Amino acid sequence: MTWVYALLALATVAIILGILYRPFGDYMAWVYTSRKDWKVERGIYKIIGVDSKTEQTWQAYLRSVLAFSAIGLLIVYGLQRLQQWLPYSLGLTAPSEDLSFNTAASFVGNTNWQSYSPELTVGYTVQSAGLAVQNFVSAAVGIAVAIALVRGFAYRRSGTIGNFWVDLIRGTLRILLPIAVVGAIVLMIGGVIQNFNGLTTVTTITGATQTIPGGPTASQEVIKLLGTNGGGFFNANSSHPFENPTAWTNVFQVLLMLVIPFSLPRTFGRMVGDNRQGYAIVSVMAILYVASFSILTALESAGMGTAPGLAGGAMEGKEQRFGIIGSTLFATTSTGTSTGAVNSMHDSYTALGGMMPMLNMMLGEVTPGGVGSGLYAILVLAVIAVFISGLLIGRTPEYLGKKIGPREIKLAALYILVMPTLVLAGTALSFAIPGIREEVENTSIWNSGIHGVSEVLYAFTSAANNNGSAFAGLTANTPWLNTTLGLAILLGRFVPIVFVLALAGSLAAQDKVPTTSGTLPTYRPMFIGLLTVVTILVTALAFFPVLALGPLAEGLM
Repeated sequence: MTWVYALLALATVAIILGILYRPFGDYMAWVYTSRKDWKVERGIYKIIGVDSKTEQTWQAYLRSVLAFSAIGLLIVYGLQRLQQWLPYSLGLTAPSEDLSFNTAASFVGNTNWQSYSPELTVGYTVQSAGLAVQNFVSAAVGIAVAIALVRGFAYRRSGTIGNFWVDLIRGTLRILLPIAVVGAIVLMIGGVIQNFNGLTTVTTITGATQTIPGGPTASQEVIKLLGTNGGGFFNANSSHPFENPTAWTNVFQVLLMLVIPFSLPRTFGRMVGDNRQGYAIVSVMAILYVASFSILTALESAGMGTAPGLAGGAMEGKEQRFGIIGSTLFATTSTGTSTGAVNSMHDSYTALGGMMPMLNMMLGEVTPGGVGSGLYAILVLAVIAVFISGLLIGRTPEYLGKKIGPREIKLAALYILVMPTLVLAGTALSFAIPGIREEVENTSIWNSGIHGVSEVLYAFTSAANNNGSAFAGLTANTPWLNTTLGLAILLGRFVPIVFVLALAGSLAAQDKVPTTSGTLPTYRPMFIGLLTVVTILVTALAFFPVLALGPLAEGLM
C-alpha cells in the first residue's frame, strides 16, 4: 500500500503542476516582457529614481543586485540589534552580533537558515518588517537573475540584459504578492494561525501551565514556501500544527514550493521563442525529482530494525498526520528546491535516507531548484552539456543559436566550482583547525562519530546551496558556525550570480548563428538524457569521497 499512496501523492502534485505549467509560465513571460508599467510601479520608479525604459549592462545589473542585497543585509541586522526598543518585541532582547549576522545573511541570501528558536528569539516586528520582507524580495532577486540569463539567450548583439529594478518590482508585485495573499487565506482556512496575540498561558488537563505562542504565521508561511525561503515562524517549522495542520495543507505547501520553479522553464521557452526548449528543461527537473522521491520513500519505508518494522517504516521524527509519504514528499521538495522547510526531522531519517536530501542539494538544487536559481543553475549545466557534446562530435558547440566559446565555458565552470568549494572547505576547516574542532565536537554535535560528520556536512551543504534545512542534531548557534555558515550563505548566493550575469552579458552580445545539420537539437530525448547525466556527474560526484566518510559509511555499517 505504501507505493499506492506514494503514486497517488505524486500524481496529485504532477497533475496540478501540469495544469498550471502553461498558463502560469506564459503569465510570468508576459510579466517580464510587457512594455507597460502599472501605476503603482511608476510611483515606485519615481521615488527611487529609475527609468523603467532604460536597460542595464550586465555590470550595472550586478551592481544593482549587490547594492540592494547589501542594504537589505544592514536593515535586517539593525532590526535584530535594536529589537528591545521595537514595538511587538514581546519583551525579547537583541540576538548576539554573530547570530544577527547569520540571520541577516540567511534571509537576504534566500536561505533562511535558523540557528535559533524563532518564537523565543525574534518578535513580530523583526519577523514581519525584516524576515518576511526579505522572503519576498530575495525570491524576486532570484527570478530576476534567471530572467536576465534568459534574455542573454534571447537578445542579439545587445549590450544590455534588462533592468534589475523593473524585474525586482514586477516579480514582487505581479507574481509573489498576489499568490501570497490568496495562499495565506487558503492556509488560514486550513487552520494556520494569523494573529498578534503574543504568548498565551493556559492550564493543561493535568493542572500544569503551558505557554502557547501566537503570531502572524499564515502570511509568513505562504511566502516562505512560495519564494523557496523556508524559515519557519516556529522552531518546529512545517511540522508545527500552527504552520501545517493537516494532510491537505501539507500537499498545498508542497505545491507552493514547486509551482514557480516548475513553471519557469515554460517562461524560458516563451522568451527564447521555442517552447520545446522549456519542455526539455522541465523534463530533466522532473526526472531527477521523481527519482529522488522514489529512492527516499523506498529507504524510509524499508527502515531496518524491529521498531521500524512494526511501525511500517522509520517513523522516528515524522508526524503521524503526514506519515512517511507526506514526509518524504515534503523533504524531497524542500531540498530539491532551495526552500529548506521541514515537516519532519531529517536527522532522524535512516542513514541512507538522510543522504538523499543532502544529495538533492549537492546536485545544485535543480530538482527543480529555487525560484530563479533553479532555472539559471540548470541552464548553466545545459551550457556545459552542449560543450561536452561539441567536443564529442568535433564542432563548435551552440545552444539556442549562441556559440559556447572559451569565455562562456570558463564562466560556467567557475559557477559549478563555487558550491563544492564552500561545502568541502567549510566542513574540512570545522574539523581541521585546533580549537575549532573541539568547539564543534563538544558544543555543536550531539551525535559523535560518523553521524556527527554528516551533521556538519549537511549544514555547509545547506548554507552554500541557499537551502536552510538542517540535521537537527547540530547546535549551530556558536560564533564559529554562525560566522562561517553566514559567509557560506553569502558567497554561495552572490558569487554564482556574478558568473551568471557575466554569462548573460556575453551571450546577449552575440548574434545568433543559423541552425545547420550539425547543430545538436537541444529539445530531443537524447539531449534530455545527456543533461541529466551531466548534472549528476558534474555536481554530485564531487562529493562522493566525503559522503563515503559520512552517510554512506553509516548506512553500510
